[in-house]
Amino acid sequence: MPNKKNNRDEISCDFCGKTLTPSEEYLIGINAFICSSCIALGAHLTHINMNQQLSADAAPGTHISTDGEIPVPVEIKAYLDDYVIGQDDAKVAISVAVYNHYKRLLYDVSGDIQKSNILLIGGTGTGKTLLAQSLAKMLNVPFAIADATTLTEAGYVGDDVENILVRLLAAADYDSQRAQNGIIYVDEIDKIARKSENTSITRDVSGEGVQQALLKILEGTVSNVSPRGGRKHPQAETVPIDTTNILFILGGAFDGLDKIISHRTEKSTIGFGGKVSARDNLNVGELFSKVEPDDLVKFGLIPEIVGRMPIIRTLKSLSEEDLVRILVEPKNSIIRQYEKLLEFDGVKLIFERPSLIEIAKKAIHLGGGARSLRSIVEELLIPVMYSAPGDLSVKEIIITASCVTDGEEPTIVRRTAEETQAIRDRLNDSHGKSNITTNGRNLNLKKRPA
Repeated sequence: MPNKKNNRDEISCDFCGKTLTPSEEYLIGINAFICSSCIALGAHLTHINMNQQLSADAAPGTHISTDGEIPVPVEIKAYLDDYVIGQDDAKVAISVAVYNHYKRLLYDVSGDIQKSNILLIGGTGTGKTLLAQSLAKMLNVPFAIADATTLTEAGYVGDDVENILVRLLAAADYDSQRAQNGIIYVDEIDKIARKSENTSITRDVSGEGVQQALLKILEGTVSNVSPRGGRKHPQAETVPIDTTNILFILGGAFDGLDKIISHRTEKSTIGFGGKVSARDNLNVGELFSKVEPDDLVKFGLIPEIVGRMPIIRTLKSLSEEDLVRILVEPKNSIIRQYEKLLEFDGVKLIFERPSLIEIAKKAIHLGGGARSLRSIVEELLIPVMYSAPGDLSVKEIIITASCVTDGEEPTIVRRTAEETQAIRDRLNDSHGKSNITTNGRNLNLKKRPA
């Protein structure tokens, strides 16, 4: 029944029954009142319904699920496959965890079913950060990346752990409700491992103390954060963020963890009949796949942190073929990006298959995984990207294996003089636009209004 009270000190919301105070903002209708929280909820539900309608018309292959709610694990993995090569085991585990996490929120059973935070273990350039970024992009939820190496205990120089929540709040356009359903990826988590398993009397401001602070928000707490970031002070404006429903993904290279695992697993080989294998011949990624919670504790993570990471997945070291696929297969692959850049200049870029293999070999030698690929390709293409935009005769640029191994110049296929002149004439015909050029190439910029 509509609330008909007119005394501002006694009115209440006709949706949730909350008593309204004069200082609050609310809508007044004909014998009805709506509080700001119910207004926000209505806007949120409207947004969901709009997405559901869009999902019915979505083209095949889009990330919107057929039921208009949340994508099922198979759809999530299929989306990740478009951006991340290999690492199927990690992608399957993440897909299931994310689906279950947001299903908890959708059916409002987060109080009965605990969330499953994820720990990703893998060397540099194996795809940990890319997995998290692709996931957040697909789900269209607020996403923040934090580097654990910058975190220190409160009161010390560096970032407070709560500043991670400030980044998430900013990613949510300072909508605290959206932020509370977001995803946080904490990279380099292995860098805040305590120095040893034994308790030390010395202060470890970027190790165990940071883990203890991080543990609070992993478990779920209401943290009052300053939207502007930095250290809080009593007069600062704060926003409460409940971390209960924030999904945390922790990632790290865990350099040295393989030795701990190897030491544990090799104990069973001692004695007559024991099988002895050379550790050097065993892929580090294969050793990581045998990780157990106790290994992480020995490495330096506190047991409570390990206990809040029910899903632990290792990312394998990338093979030569994996790196070749990374160069060309993802939707935003490195080669495609440079092909597009040169296409704007009317130049076709071609990488021969042997050149891709040599680039992959070079990346493995450098030890940076997929992260090394871009710098290698950039180094190869800088000379031609410098000269080609100013030379209209350049039609194709072909990168051969010798360009990578011996530093030879790429093969240039040129247009005929007639073709080059035709392009020049076409570019000079500005059709009423300003004749602004760079290196002889018309930009076709519209004139500024007077």
